[in-house]
Amino acid sequence: EIKTPLSVIQSNVELLQRERLPEEQRREYAENIHHAVRRLSELISNMLKLNKLEKQAIKPAPERYDLCRQLCDCALQFEEIWERRQIEFEAELEDQAWIGADMGLMELVWANLLSNAFKFTGPGGTVYLEQRRAGDRIQVSVRDTGCGMDEETRRHIFDKFHQGDTSHSMEGNGLGLALVKRILEYHCGEIRIRNTAAGVCVEVWLPRTNSTETTTSC
Repeated sequence: EIKTPLSVIQSNVELLQRERLPEEQRREYAENIHHAVRRLSELISNMLKLNKLEKQAIKPAPERYDLCRQLCDCALQFEEIWERRQIEFEAELEDQAWIGADMGLMELVWANLLSNAFKFTGPGGTVYLEQRRAGDRIQVSVRDTGCGMDEETRRHIFDKFHQGDTSHSMEGNGLGLALVKRILEYHCGEIRIRNTAAGVCVEVWLPRTNSTETTTSC
């Protein structure tokens, strides 16, 4: 995983060193380096976070907050992506839904799930974000009309560094869902991933809190 972006950086640096290189090609090689550096940075960051979670070096700092507000804010970060790639985005959320969780860690969860949905959805497709109350829990679903998963991918979906669709390998590092699962376990949450008639649906369940609770016990 680390060798791939390093190889991209090395090869494009060598290309940039050629004399009389057209400006268009120079920009292309520089952009390739930029993407590879960003991927390498994200990989190292996720490796460190996952390692700290597994060693319990990160202690979640739960607080009571509005999950619906967080979901909206996180989704808006992908607006440029869905507009540029001509993907429809639909959201169905309640006005408010309160949970007791670490806001920073939970933001990683929603960012990973939405990023995957947009990554595997082609132009003209749709990504859906839905939230509802389900008894004493809150359910959040991220659904896409992408390529779906084969059985091999389903079996290893939460394994570190596993990537089912290698055609998108330059856009991820195979650590996202492993990190998501670990974060949700810390918050007494649950995640399920399944194929639908057109794409993949990821469902997350989290405990609700009352007006005074800031955390929940599993």
